[in-house]
Amino acid sequence: MMAGTFELWVDKGGDWRFNLKASNGQVIATSQGYASKANALKGIESVKTNAPDAAVVEL
Repeated sequence: MMAGTFELWVDKGGDWRFNLKASNGQVIATSQGYASKANALKGIESVKTNAPDAAVVEL
């Protein structure tokens, strides 16, 4: 099974954003807008580092 992938792009407003896609190509998360590519890449690294053990909270 292929791991998920991150897609990085610039939106119409000039902000950098990313999607996290599942192995089947479905978008499972979309980021906020970032002012720079470097900050968007830091956001991706944060997701990679902090999400593996994230709790599920039902509201």
